[in-house]
Amino acid sequence: MDKRRKRIVAGLAVFMAFMWLCTLVSKSIYASKLPMVSTTRTESKYIEHIVEAEGIVEAGAKLPVTVLSGLRVEELAVQTGDRIEEGDLLFTVDLEDMKQIMEEQELAAQKVQLQIDEIVHNKELAQNQKALEEARAREDYDALARYQDTLVGRAAEGVVQAEEALEELQAENRAHEGDWEREDGERKTEEEMEAERKAREQEEERLKQELQAAAYAEADARWNRDNTIKDAGRKVEDILQEDKADATLAVYRSELAAVQEKIAAYQEIVEQEGRITSPLGGMVTDVYVQTGGRVPDTASFLLADDEVPCQFRVPLTKEQKSYVNLNDDVKLQLDGRKKIDAKVDYIEENENMPGTYTALLRLPEETGTPGLSGKMTCSKAGDKYPCCVSLLALHEENDRNFVYVVNEREGILGTEYYVEEITVSVADKNDNLAAIEGAVTDESRIIDSSTKEIKKGDVVRLSDGS
Repeated sequence: MDKRRKRIVAGLAVFMAFMWLCTLVSKSIYASKLPMVSTTRTESKYIEHIVEAEGIVEAGAKLPVTVLSGLRVEELAVQTGDRIEEGDLLFTVDLEDMKQIMEEQELAAQKVQLQIDEIVHNKELAQNQKALEEARAREDYDALARYQDTLVGRAAEGVVQAEEALEELQAENRAHEGDWEREDGERKTEEEMEAERKAREQEEERLKQELQAAAYAEADARWNRDNTIKDAGRKVEDILQEDKADATLAVYRSELAAVQEKIAAYQEIVEQEGRITSPLGGMVTDVYVQTGGRVPDTASFLLADDEVPCQFRVPLTKEQKSYVNLNDDVKLQLDGRKKIDAKVDYIEENENMPGTYTALLRLPEETGTPGLSGKMTCSKAGDKYPCCVSLLALHEENDRNFVYVVNEREGILGTEYYVEEITVSVADKNDNLAAIEGAVTDESRIIDSSTKEIKKGDVVRLSDGS
C-alpha cells in the first residue's frame, strides 16, 4: 500500500513538473512572439532650439561694368568667380557686325542733320516774315495815327467855327435888341419888332444845335481815333509776341549728339581691334553677356567691391525664422573652416516665396570670398519644462498628439504588460525632445522604441533595463 502511494505521489510530482515545464515553454514561446519595447520616463529639462542652415557668401556691394549696348560678343574672356584687374580683357566684339551698325548710325546721323537743317531754314524764313509783318504794322500804325489826328483836328475846327458863329450872332442880337427905327427912318411897329426877335431866336437856336453837333462830332472823332490807334498798336504787339516754345530743334540736336557719341565710341573700339577691357578691378560676381549674344543696355558685369566686407546670405523656413531674430548672435562656419562669431544684420520675407525668409550676416573684413558656402548655427536656450520626453516617444495622428505607456495586468500565463494610449499636448519641442502636458506622471513608463508596430491594447514584453 505504501509503495503504491509512493508511486502515485511520485507520478503526481512528475506530472506537475511536466506541466510546469510545459507552461514555462508555452510562456516562453508566447513571449518570444510579442513586440519588445523599451521605455523611458519623463524628465525636467530645458528645450534648447538649435537652427542650422546652409548659405553662401556674396559680395557686400557690387560695382556695375557697362559697355556700349548692341554689340555682338565674339568671344567671352571671363566668367563668374574670376578676379580681374583694371584693363583686363572682358570680351571681344564682332567687328564686321559693328561696322554694319556704324553704317546704320551714320545714316541715322545724316537724316537727323537734314531735319535740323530744315528746321533752322524754316525758322530763318519765319523770322524774316515776322520782321516784314512788324515793319508793315508799324507803318500802318503811323499812317493811321496821322489820318485820325487829321480827322480830330477837323472836328475841333468845326466846333470853333460853330462857337464863333454863335457868338457873332449873339453880339449882333444884343446890338439890335432896342432898335425901333427902320432903314428908311420910319419907326417899326410892334409886330415888326416881335417878328425880328423871333427870327433872331430861331437863328440862335439853329447855331446852338450846330455847335452841339460839332462837339459830338469832335468827341466821336477822338473816340474813333483812340480805338483805331489802339487796335493798330495791338497788331504790332501781337507780332512782337514770342513764338510758342518748340523743343523739336533741341531734341534733334540732342539726338544727333547721342548718335555722334556712339559713332565715336564704335570708332574707338575699332581702333582697339574689338577688345573690351574692364575699367576697374575685382571679383566677377555676375555675367550678363554670352558668346554670340548682344550687349544689353544695362550692366554687362557686376564686380565685388573689395572695399566693402562680404556678407553671408542664408535661406530660412518659417519654423527656423521663429527662432532666429534680428541682431541674434550666431556661429558661422565657412567651407568647413573654424567657426567664427557673427550677428544677424537683416531678415526679410521673400516676396516670390511667401513663408520663406532670407537672413544676411555681415562678415568681418577680409573674411570669405563670394561663392563660398557655409553653415550658420543659432542656439536658443528656451524654457525649462517639468515633463519632457524623446521625440521617438511622441506620435501624431489627425492633428492629435499621444504617447504609448506600459501598464501591467494579470493574464492566463500570469502578469503581462500591455500598451495604453494617452493623449497629450505639446508645449514646445526641438529636434530631440518634446515638452508634453497631459495624464502622464513621473512613474509612467513611456515607450520610446519597439521591435514591431504596436497599438493600443497590444501585449508587449519589456527589453532589459526597461
